[in-house]
This record gives sequence, C-alpha cells and structure tokens, in this order.
Amino acid sequence: MGATILTDLGMEILIPLCAVIGIVFSLFQWFLVSKVTVSNDKAATSHASGDDKNGYAESLIEEEEEGINDHNVVTKCAEIQNAISEGATSFLFTMYQYVGVFMVAFAILIFVFLGSVEGFSTKNQPCTYDSTKSCKPALATAVFSTISFLLGAVTSVVSGFLGMKIATYANARTTLEARKGVDKAFIVAFRSGAVMGFLLAANGLLVLFITILLFKMYYGEDWEGLFEAITGYGLGGSSMALFGRVGGGIYTKAADVGADLVGKVERNIPEDDPRNPAVIADNVGDNVGDIAGMGSDLFGSYAESSCAALVVASISSFGVNHELTAMLYPLLISSVGILVCLITTLFATDFFEVKAVKEIEPALKKQLIISTALMTVGIAVVSWVALPSTFTIFNFGVQKEVKSWQLFLCVAVGLWAGLVIGFVTEYYTSNAYSPVQDVADSCRTGAATNVIFGLALGYKSVIIPIFAIAISIFVSFSFAAMYGIAVAALGMLSTIATGLAIDAYGPISDNAGGIAEMAGMSHRIRERTDALDAAGNTTAAIGKGFAIGSAALVSLALFGAFVSRAAISTVDVLTPKVFIGLLVGAMLPYWFSAMTMKSVGSAALKMVEEVRRQFNTIPGLMEGTAKPDYATCVKISTDASIKEMIPPGCLVMLTPLIVGILFGVETLSGVLAGSLVSGVQIAISASNTGGAWDNAKKYIEAGASEHARTLGPKGSDAHKAAVIGDTVGDPLKDTSGPSLNILIKLMAVESLVFAPFFATHGGLLFKLF
Repeated sequence: MGATILTDLGMEILIPLCAVIGIVFSLFQWFLVSKVTVSNDKAATSHASGDDKNGYAESLIEEEEEGINDHNVVTKCAEIQNAISEGATSFLFTMYQYVGVFMVAFAILIFVFLGSVEGFSTKNQPCTYDSTKSCKPALATAVFSTISFLLGAVTSVVSGFLGMKIATYANARTTLEARKGVDKAFIVAFRSGAVMGFLLAANGLLVLFITILLFKMYYGEDWEGLFEAITGYGLGGSSMALFGRVGGGIYTKAADVGADLVGKVERNIPEDDPRNPAVIADNVGDNVGDIAGMGSDLFGSYAESSCAALVVASISSFGVNHELTAMLYPLLISSVGILVCLITTLFATDFFEVKAVKEIEPALKKQLIISTALMTVGIAVVSWVALPSTFTIFNFGVQKEVKSWQLFLCVAVGLWAGLVIGFVTEYYTSNAYSPVQDVADSCRTGAATNVIFGLALGYKSVIIPIFAIAISIFVSFSFAAMYGIAVAALGMLSTIATGLAIDAYGPISDNAGGIAEMAGMSHRIRERTDALDAAGNTTAAIGKGFAIGSAALVSLALFGAFVSRAAISTVDVLTPKVFIGLLVGAMLPYWFSAMTMKSVGSAALKMVEEVRRQFNTIPGLMEGTAKPDYATCVKISTDASIKEMIPPGCLVMLTPLIVGILFGVETLSGVLAGSLVSGVQIAISASNTGGAWDNAKKYIEAGASEHARTLGPKGSDAHKAAVIGDTVGDPLKDTSGPSLNILIKLMAVESLVFAPFFATHGGLLFKLF
C-alpha cells in the first residue's frame, strides 16, 4: 500500500484554496465585463484610456459607424436587457416556489424511508461490508442524507440562478461591444460565460468539501456511513436540475416555436423583430433553459460523479485504512481542473485575440484542446502525489488490487473520450462541415426532405460517441472496477469550468443578436452577433455532448454502487424479474420524451394563437407604429412551463420508488440498465439533430458561401423549409435531449440513496405471490 506524498493537511488546504481561486477569478471576469457600461451617458464611457483589448477602454457611443452615434440605441438596449432580466427572474422565482414544495416533501420522504430501515433505532449497527465493526445507526444516515439532499438542491438552484443573472447582465453589453468589432463582442460574451463556469465549479466543490468535513465530525471512523449519507448531495443537485431543464426547456421552446412559425414563416419578418409579440419571451427562454437549466444539469453531473466515486472508495482500502487524501482524490481532480481551466481561459481572452468571424469557432475549439492537454498533466501530478502506489478497490464483494498509474489512465480515458465526443458533436452540428451543409441543401425540395436528412444525421451521430463511451467503460472497469468508471466520469467533467464557459457563451450571444434586432441596430452589427451565435450553437451542442457522455459513465458508476449497496451479487438478464425491468427501463426515455415534446407542442400552440391574434387585432403592429403585448406571451410561456414540468418530473422521481417498493432491487437494477442504454442513444441523437437543423437554417441565412447563396436569401422557399426543420428540432435539442441525461442519472442516484430501504422492505408484490 504505502503512504501518499500529499499530506492530509496539504489536501485540506489545497481543495478549498483552489475553490476560492476559482471564485475570485470569476468575480474578476465579472468586473471586467461590468466595465462595459449600458448607458447613454457619454461621460460614463469615454473616460477610460490605455489598452482597449478588454473592450472597455473606449466610448461605446463615440464611433462614427452606422447608427453608433445614436444615444437612443444604447437606451433601448438597456430597456430590453431589463425586460429580459425581469422576465427570467420572475419565472425562476415562480418555478422555485413549486420546486421548493417538492424539495421539502422529498426530504421528508428520504428521512422516513431511510430511518425506517432499522425501525428508527438510535443504536449502532454492524457495518454492511464488515459485520465485525460497528457503524452509526440507520437513523443517522436518514438525517444526514436529508441534510445533504437539501444542500445539493439549494446549491443547484443557486448555480442556475447565478448563471441566469450573469447572462442577462452580459447580453446587452455584448451587443454594444459588437459595434466596435466581433473581437470585442466575443471577449465580453466569453468572459461572461467564464463567470458562470468558475462560480459553479468552485461553489460545487467548496460546498461538497465543507459538507464532508462537517459530517466527519459526527461519523468519526465510520466512513462507510459518512459517504453513504453524502450521496444525498448528488440526488439534490439532479432533482433540481430536472425541473430546471424541463421547465426552462418548455418555456424557451414554446416562445421560440411561436415566434418562428408566425413571425418568420407566416409574416416573413426577421428573427427577433420587435414587432413580434413573442420576442421577449423567446429571449427570456434562452436564459432560463439554456443557462439556468444547463448550469443545474452540469452541477448535478459533477455532484453525482463525485458521490459515486466516494461511495465506492469508502468501502475500499481508502476507507478501510482511513486514508483521507486518497479518499478525496475525486475532489483533488476537480480542484486541479479549476486551475487548468483558469489558464485555458486566458488563451481566449488575453494570449490570443479573435480578430475575424472565421476565428470564433476555432478559438472555442482550442479551449477544449488546451484544457484537455493541460488537464492530462494535472491528473498525472494529482495521481502521483495523492494516491499510494498500490491500493484495493471494492469490486462486487472482493477487493481488487490497483496501481496508481492505472487510476490515472481511468481518469485520462474519460477526459479524452469527452474531447472525442465534443469534436464528433461539432462535426455533425457545425455548418462548416458537410453533414449540416447536406441538410441545408435538402431544403431545396421542402421541409419534408429537410426533416428526413436531419433525422438521419442525428441517428448517425450516435455511432462514434457510443464507441468512445464503450471504450472508456471497458478500460476504466478493467483497471479499477466501478471506481474506475466513476473517476472516468469525473475526468470528463474535470474541465467543467471551460465547458460551461463555452456553453453559456452561446445563449449570451443569441440574446445579444436579439437585442441588436430589437434596438434597430444596423445589419452589419446583426451579422456580427449572428456569427457569434452560430458558433455558440455548435458549442452548446458540444456542451450537451459532454453532459450526455458523462451522464452515461456517472449512471453506470451509480448503478454499480447501487448493486453493491443492495447486496446483489449478479444481475442476470435472463431472470424474468430483471428482464421485465430492462424492457420497462428502455421504454422510459421514450415516454419521457413524448411528455416533454407534447408539452412544448401544447404551449407553442397557445403561443402561436396569441401571436396571430395580436397581428390580426392590433392596428399598426406590422407597420411598426403600434407596440405588441409582450407580457401576455411571457405569461403563456411561464404558466405552460410550470404546469407541464410536473408530470415528466414525477415520472422520473416516482419510477425508482414504485419499482423498488413493489418489485424489488433486482427488477429496479433492470430498469436502471434499460434506461441508461436507450436514454443515452436518444439524447445524443435528439441534441445533434436539433443542432444540425438550427445551423442549417443559419447557414442559409448567412449566405457566406456560393452554395449557401444559391439556397437563400431569407424568405426563400429553402429558407422557410429550414425554419420548419429548426422549429421541429428546437424541443429535441433544448428540452427532450438535454433532459434525458438527467433522467438516467437521477434514477440511478435516487436508487442508490434508497437502496437500504429497498433491500430491506422492497419487492412487496413478489413477497405476496
């Protein structure tokens, strides 16, 4: 075995220090963004001097370029930004009221179910994996699991809310900077995304670390119980992410579909035209779905992968021998990831400048490559200083001997698999490559062929990511069993700060374009924001690819921890109990997708009717002499999303409870395996299909190549067919697809948390017959 080079004290200093550095760096980035003043006060913006690289050292309104001198434009931008921010804040507060009720109710359920395992006894019990030792009572697990669930839920909610506030703070600033050039706008949008990325990664790490230290004061030497209680943290994070993703996704796509079908197809007016009544709701939706929901989603992935690794490690030599530094190896990986992402961010904002539109997407791709290369070195260093040269990992009832270099390879293979998934996603969703260009070309013959080509692209795009995930699983399991898979997932998420930065960049750029259109800025400015947005669509798809890939690994690791905790020696698919679970589990992602897609359709139907009503009944609306009723459209999206998010949420949260209680742990293991296998495929396909349709539309609109100009311009038959494809793809890429990865993670972590109860009292139907 042997001691680690890094001492426990060194580890206890390093982890919170890295988290604090991440928070300070994010605040510094926010300060730089805040230097861009959204004001028509020339004095407020013309006093700066010196290097203007950061985009704030010159007046926003002193340049003599197409309408820049118009102070009314700046005022209009500020008004639109305030409207978007107020709409997003109002929706999130309304949603959090409903989610808060669920959070309290589910916390009570956790306490009652886990406390009842030993009849609410306060006496110490024999440990699950070593009956010669005494562990804390099940009641303690119930109390601390409930507390960690609430902590995870609150952290997830805060992560989403902070991300939304940062994005709405930055959108108009990106628009205003676009008047100076695409380079200035890019830096503001990217820095704003970095604020969210570093805040979320650092806060999640810091809260989890402090929670472990506080729980340890009670649990003492009972590390098995301590880290079993910590699993509630991942459950809380993902349960809030589910409602954020589904609710936000329904909100944004109802508004987007309504705005596009009536405005762009029927009335032939530009996207984000201020005459369109749904345009404010559409821009609000970008923030509550793609920012707040996405932030909560990736926080949930991080929390669950950490919890899965900690649970497995607690019953291995790390836990048995009380090696704290090695035990917290997953947190050390995340800590080094923050430092690596910090250095990587500087490459985009300080070391190299984006000077032209064609450099935007390569600059974002470089972020992925640089962070992956640097993180590989970081993982090697952490593995060397924080792990003994040899140790044992729990592997379904036996202890498997592992070497430190093998664990390094487990993390590294997850990290590089994430990069592969990212580049494959980019290839299939970026209009710089042939797959999306082929989809755009298919629009010549109408919407039907566009839909056929888009679906084919989505199905084909699943192949390489699945092989990448499969290779990761095989390598990491061969080296370090389920613990290897858990740390592989952490490897994929180790650069989460950079991933979130380039992911959040997309909706910020999208909003910036909308504000430019609504404020009446020149066509040249809108071209710049469209270029930022087109790159953002691809990066958003890459972010979803990372989330789905990591979800597959996290779910498998959680599944292994559940099987171990529920004392299942083998999962035999030929057993009827397991096979019926497999069938039902494989069906659940389809059921869930059907519910979310129909919810978007129902909400969009109401939105289309309202937008049509306003165009038909408000005199002067099309001429631009009358103002549309934005508030009614915002209310339609809010009411629909709050109402429609509850059934899919209940399906995911109640399925493990019903199956575990009525059919037992073996059937539940089949359900988890089935949902994982089918959910990953559907999620990748849906996200990439939607992303491809969106960028095919933008390819035609931009007209940057000779081929694209033969399909356009805006308003042509090919463009209208592309808009219809984009409209079909919107709920796929922004509601159903991203929500599915939460489904497979959430069911797995919920099953793990309730495993002691299911093992003791589950399978009521089979006991009766």
